[in-house]
Amino acid sequence: MVGPKRPDANVCWCLSHRVSSKENRSLVGPARGEKVRRLMEQAPPGVLAYDSGEVVGWAAVAPRSDTAFARSRTIPRVDDVDVWSVWCLRVRPGHRKSGISHHLLRGAVEFAQAGGAPAVEGYPVDNQGERVDTTMAYVGTRALFERAGFARVSDTDSVLDGFPRVIMRLTLT
Repeated sequence: MVGPKRPDANVCWCLSHRVSSKENRSLVGPARGEKVRRLMEQAPPGVLAYDSGEVVGWAAVAPRSDTAFARSRTIPRVDDVDVWSVWCLRVRPGHRKSGISHHLLRGAVEFAQAGGAPAVEGYPVDNQGERVDTTMAYVGTRALFERAGFARVSDTDSVLDGFPRVIMRLTLT
């Protein structure tokens, strides 16, 4: 679900925000999948959604301190709360527009809460109902996060697909 169609591709595996940019650039082809396997040995790097036993969705979630967001110049740290970050929500073609992203976000929140997170943040686009290109929709939309109970806590300097990104937070404790 997190890997590209071709195992030798130098993209995806949901690593660009999970490892340093230097390490991300150095991981090519099958090394990217191997890195995810090593991360899995430490702790699951996210949650999966299933439909009749088939994996149909993925959400990346981890402590912000363990991600590139801890060093981001465009998505600032709001305060000293040790938040967890949700940064990727992917749903397989053929299963989109059926509510799976809502289930993924809820599962990511539950996973973070079970890991002791006091709050969860997401960094979706604020698209104000306009269509987001499918390849850029992985960050989610402000409306998706609002429906899950998150509140906007800050603007960012990040823009994706022409839309500004905002920091949305759900306090758990």
